[in-house]
Amino acid sequence: METLAQPTNSSAPAENHGGDGFFTDKRWMRVIETVYGFQVNRLEVRGAEGVLQGYLPVCALHSPLTGRRVVSLPFSDACPLSADDTTVANQLLDQAVELGKRHRARYVELRTGVSKTLMDRDDFLSTDAYVRWRLQLGEGEDTVWSGVYKPVQRQVRKSRKMGVTIRFANVREDMALYHRLHVGTRTSKHGMPAQPLKFFQTLWDTFSPDGSMRVLFAEYEGATIAGMVLFATGNTVRYAYGASVESFLHLAPNNLLMWESIAWAIANGYQVFDMGRTARDNHGLMEFKRRWGADEDPLPYFYSPRVAGLASTSEESRKYQLMTACWKRLPLPLAGPLGGVLYKHLG
Repeated sequence: METLAQPTNSSAPAENHGGDGFFTDKRWMRVIETVYGFQVNRLEVRGAEGVLQGYLPVCALHSPLTGRRVVSLPFSDACPLSADDTTVANQLLDQAVELGKRHRARYVELRTGVSKTLMDRDDFLSTDAYVRWRLQLGEGEDTVWSGVYKPVQRQVRKSRKMGVTIRFANVREDMALYHRLHVGTRTSKHGMPAQPLKFFQTLWDTFSPDGSMRVLFAEYEGATIAGMVLFATGNTVRYAYGASVESFLHLAPNNLLMWESIAWAIANGYQVFDMGRTARDNHGLMEFKRRWGADEDPLPYFYSPRVAGLASTSEESRKYQLMTACWKRLPLPLAGPLGGVLYKHLG
């Protein structure tokens, strides 16, 4: 993305850019367009001589299942609003609202995270359904390990002692292996559709050539029992996706994968390990990430003119519980291809 100009008015507060820039990377947006057929609208504000002062990518989605909506960005945890000052930020927000009106969208959903500009607007409502977890790595492996809760340390040691080993993927064909794990976890554990195989293959083709995507597998006695997908951007390694075989969870492969991912990030000079978005009412996952010593940061989403959509649905609601209970009943041979078709409607 083009670098923003410096604010012309030093007294005007710049909008918080936030994050590591992964979800506003042009390559990520090409993946969304290639796999799901969406068009990313790049809202911009330019000043004198065409200098870029503000930027917000959004998608106008038309779905027969989930309706018309404008989202920044689908399938993305966070898409910060980048602007030199509040005037520019408000111009971008006005463009997003106008785009929603042109597409007759039921709502505009902006996943910006903390934004004073949005909080100050009367036409946007905020939700606090999510947080994100970041683990600081700068003090080195020994210090980071000492901050991990003792029960988690024991699980990592247990996994190694039981003979679980870790390998890094090195060929595109490994994406089919990861996808099988992913479909199983999304279906049986979460009761949600899984991304199509094409999504993970396109991620591999896009990000693996320069090493910014790494995929790890946990193996035991010749079987692949868990997998994890990482992205490296700037000074941050992002834990993006994880999956495992339920019958092998007593070997704690997910704990070993997480620690080996953190250790790899430290060894390669990264400063932050981003554990990703977590729903506040997913108490088990919240506790899992807390026990790694990560810091919890708010991740508000903003809606206009009303709060709506799957991203705003509580995981404790009857609607969510009914939906996931039904999906868990599907046999995996059906859940995989069906989820690949339906997933684009969930963005």
